[in-house]
Amino acid sequence: MKRVNYFIISILCLFLASCNDLEQYPIDRFTDGNYWTSYEKASAVLSQGYNQMYGSGYFFSTEMLSDNLWQKTGNEKTISAGLADAANGRFSGEWADCYRGIKTCNIFLENVDRAPIDPILKNRMKAEARFIRAFLFFRLANWYGDVLHFEKDPSLAETRVMSRKPYAEVVSWVRSELNAIKDDLPTKQQYAAADNGRITKGTVMTFLARTYLYENNWANVASTCEDIIGKKYGEYALFPSYEGLFLPENEYNSEVIFDIGYVLGVRTWGDYWDAIPNSVGGRVNGFSPTQELVDDYIMMNGKTIKADGSGYNENTPYINRDPRLDATIVYDGYKWKKPDGTLATITIKPGTGTSNDIYVSGNQTSSATGYYLRKWYDPTAPINNIAAGLNLILMRYADVLLMYAEAKNELGQMNKTVWDQTIRALRVRAGFVDPNALEFDASLNQSALRDVIRRERRCELAIEGTRIFDIRRWKTAEVVLNGKPHGARFANNNTSYIELEVRTFNKDRDYLWAVPQAERDKNPNLDQNPNYSK
Repeated sequence: MKRVNYFIISILCLFLASCNDLEQYPIDRFTDGNYWTSYEKASAVLSQGYNQMYGSGYFFSTEMLSDNLWQKTGNEKTISAGLADAANGRFSGEWADCYRGIKTCNIFLENVDRAPIDPILKNRMKAEARFIRAFLFFRLANWYGDVLHFEKDPSLAETRVMSRKPYAEVVSWVRSELNAIKDDLPTKQQYAAADNGRITKGTVMTFLARTYLYENNWANVASTCEDIIGKKYGEYALFPSYEGLFLPENEYNSEVIFDIGYVLGVRTWGDYWDAIPNSVGGRVNGFSPTQELVDDYIMMNGKTIKADGSGYNENTPYINRDPRLDATIVYDGYKWKKPDGTLATITIKPGTGTSNDIYVSGNQTSSATGYYLRKWYDPTAPINNIAAGLNLILMRYADVLLMYAEAKNELGQMNKTVWDQTIRALRVRAGFVDPNALEFDASLNQSALRDVIRRERRCELAIEGTRIFDIRRWKTAEVVLNGKPHGARFANNNTSYIELEVRTFNKDRDYLWAVPQAERDKNPNLDQNPNYSK
């Protein structure tokens, strides 16, 4: 079952007004004084917090900020072009949405003790709200650096004079919250099926590992991941099928640590309508995979496409490649599995057919890169109205293994045991069988292994919203987000790769986002991040 927060009425969080102690509570509307009378009402506010954590719009648009996807138009494209200022809609939207969620959590935490709820259950609910609040503050800190931080819902007057708290203090607070709440939450296995999707001990500790990862704090990444792998916070395992991991019939499987829940007909997302081929239900194409992402999928013998002996042939570029490529990206000649189990051949290369999917330079309907997406396609969604009910995974066990592999390598501790537990396990699950792809190569030095692990991370977690944070923490964004990205070999009569518009990343500015100008207009104490024009 999906968790109950998807059935609430969102306006429940809008009623909360400040009341003087001498006021009598009105009987014709909700107030702080008359609302908190049952578990159901308190749960509805907590559910609103869950809804405000993240959504499909951010899930996909965050990936568009990376070198994995190309967006035709929108706020993210403006950011990628280096043209965004403090009035950019993504900058203001992310800021506002995070603080809305934080407000909901603070209101819940300040009022839930009024409700007649079993103390153990109430402590768990408080821990869930504190996690959501910590998640949102960490999200803010990663984009903006120093941010407004508070643990009580501030008055309007207070919000007009607050100053930003240093990034390090905010992240330290996030970690203290995570450590404080972990023992008040069940493991995934301790929840009943009706509570699938709720925050667990494993969620908290995986997120804690991620906070260390984003600061390259390798010792703490390794120790936290070791505890998760050792089943200290619940039992997780790789789902046997990489393709099946992202299908609705396998939701809440052994690999999922935390996801955003959706229900067909109740709460759905439609972003994929603009990412799949037209011939199988797509609309206008809004975003598509880049050639740079495609090129990082290795050959079945474990070699990169540019390595000697890889067997790569530019004329048959998708043969003998990492099976995760087929589960993620649609290329020319791709066999699209339809909901009824039959296959449809997707024709994209110019001059090879009359399909609506064929690449046409500047065409709004076809893909700008010559590629479409398959990963996250919900086969149960209605054709020509992609209202998907598929859960979107925010944290999964594969990421824990990849964090652990990266940390052990950076600590100089990568060996066969760690490799077999992490990279080999992921490749076996993906479908690799060649020993050259599976066995640990002890001749590789730390730098070479770093390249292998980073490439593995990119392909395993493609289109899951993690890539932009990886290239930011590696300080490679200034390299991979500068210059012209590419699409398939469809330009100049299919003799050269599509060249897209130039992306620009200023290393002295773009590792932080601009504080929204509208917020600075309201609060003169909000200073601006370096090198923004407003």
